[in-house]
Amino acid sequence: MSDDQTPADSKLTSSKRRWAAEGKFLTGRISRPEAERLPPGQHLVKNWPVLDLGQQPVVSTDSWRLEVRGLVETPLTLAWGDFQAIEQSTGMSDIHCVTTWSRYDNKWKGVSTRDLLDLAMPKSTAAYIMLTSYDGYTTNLPLSDFAAEDAILATSWEGLPLTPDHGGPMRLVVPHLYFWKSAKWLRRIELMPDDTAGFWEKNGYHMYGDPWREQRYSDD
Repeated sequence: MSDDQTPADSKLTSSKRRWAAEGKFLTGRISRPEAERLPPGQHLVKNWPVLDLGQQPVVSTDSWRLEVRGLVETPLTLAWGDFQAIEQSTGMSDIHCVTTWSRYDNKWKGVSTRDLLDLAMPKSTAAYIMLTSYDGYTTNLPLSDFAAEDAILATSWEGLPLTPDHGGPMRLVVPHLYFWKSAKWLRRIELMPDDTAGFWEKNGYHMYGDPWREQRYSDD
């Protein structure tokens, strides 16, 4: 391709151009200076602590499926091969766990949440997401946060396949929220008109979970 040529339009590029024109998925958050990289009440770790509900489901890539349902124009049921066939993205981001540890500069590979949404095509009435994992875990977040620029459905961490104890074969990563919002072993993504509490949200945790506002618990 010569320098004066532009790529041919596709469904994906057309959608992303429309999002930019409409300001879709913008949340109005203000960038933080580097001095505020570590949220209040957090401490840095070099390892990656393992936290779950006490059981780690064994999900092979042969049996793995991801469903996208609810307020979408095109409901999806993706097998592992289908998921791998979607354009792959890479990124680096920090992790902030509600249990007060943070880990900087995690390298991810997987599918951008925006690319997945482009396949499913959210309806205009969709505003929230409910995530369901293979272990029965659920958590909720706004559609605009699920579609953040650096949010990724990760299958690789630091150049290696994501291990089962960290949510492999695939987990969500939404870096700007506490990590309980980044569901492990993700099985189902449901787009909804209204917000509904997930597992921890029903058990005293904040409905949103912004680390820089210390939104750890329901009264914060």
